[in-house]
Amino acid sequence: MATRKTTSRRTAKTAAVPKCSTCGGTGETSETVRVGARKGRETDSRQSALCGSCFGTGTA
Repeated sequence: MATRKTTSRRTAKTAAVPKCSTCGGTGETSETVRVGARKGRETDSRQSALCGSCFGTGTA
């Protein structure tokens, strides 16, 4: 019997997924905290929120 020829397995190349332009690929954005009902005074504090463009996935 002839010996089998071994071939290396080819891996499929994955395309680079574009990052979200709003959050930079992190999936989160930071917003300033507002205090007060009428005037909405901004404080120095910031809170993280889910990115509204990519819904937290980080991809465009």
